[in-house]
Amino acid sequence: MKAIRFHEFGSSEVLRYEDVERPVPGAGQVLVRVAATSFNPVDDHIRAGFLAEMIPITLPYVPGIDLAGTVAELGSDVTGPKIGDRVVAMLPLDSAGGAAEYVLVPAVSLATTPRTTELVDAAALPLTGLAAWQTLFELAELKPGQTVLVNGAGGAVGSLVVQLAVDAGAHVTAVDAPQHADRLRGYGADRVTGPLDLTAGPGAVGGPFQVVVNHVRVAAEELARLTDYVADGGVSASTAGPIPEDPARGVRGASLWVRSDGAQLAELVAKVDAGKLRLHVAARRPVAELAAVHEEAGAGRLPGKTVVLAP
Repeated sequence: MKAIRFHEFGSSEVLRYEDVERPVPGAGQVLVRVAATSFNPVDDHIRAGFLAEMIPITLPYVPGIDLAGTVAELGSDVTGPKIGDRVVAMLPLDSAGGAAEYVLVPAVSLATTPRTTELVDAAALPLTGLAAWQTLFELAELKPGQTVLVNGAGGAVGSLVVQLAVDAGAHVTAVDAPQHADRLRGYGADRVTGPLDLTAGPGAVGGPFQVVVNHVRVAAEELARLTDYVADGGVSASTAGPIPEDPARGVRGASLWVRSDGAQLAELVAKVDAGKLRLHVAARRPVAELAAVHEEAGAGRLPGKTVVLAP
């Protein structure tokens, strides 16, 4: 079968399109015929070797943490999935990824694809959806009626955080560049505003807030200013560096290390099918262009969530 692999860490030039052996499922595993994966920033970090100590991988390595496809073969001790089922999954970070014709998946990581989206577009959901879910409901322990600030709300994870928070009954202020404003209003945000002026303070955007979620990479001193945006007894969660806590005010901080969870993914799929969660796919690219996708992402030219179509 065909796959994209890298044999050493480095720039996007280390990605090679080559022939590899088709894997065989073992106990508890499912072989999936890949329809698409998607690009996530962590793919770039893994390829460059920045996460080599945190995520020990075996080289050569197939990138692509997200998966949408069709069950092709079942290993022993697998119950639930059936051959021909359309499925999505977040693949384990230390295993071969979805930039291939076939990939092995732990059966417990699988969920049925949304009925209301194209199969390839479902690849935009797993990692970003699970990151949004785990940030809001596990780290922040979001409750109905709470106020939430989402900084970087127009991005792949931020967009889903906004929608999940709105669906949970929170009052959401969404912050991002003006080109995202109409989409964020469509998601039900109570307030949509441009990039934060941190010198103006939380009152300028209706804060402080009981939950602050940050997806914007800024300097450490700017992250420290975001602490003021968290109300007494509130919580911050950031995917772009830690926001300092303030114990005197009962303000805590939380950091996410997203994990695969088939049951949570099934909840997200149900919300997509119920019209409560919309996926925003900015581009679809063939897997043969994956090196270009990595290069464009590193240069800040990727237009948004990019789905990568299988060979």
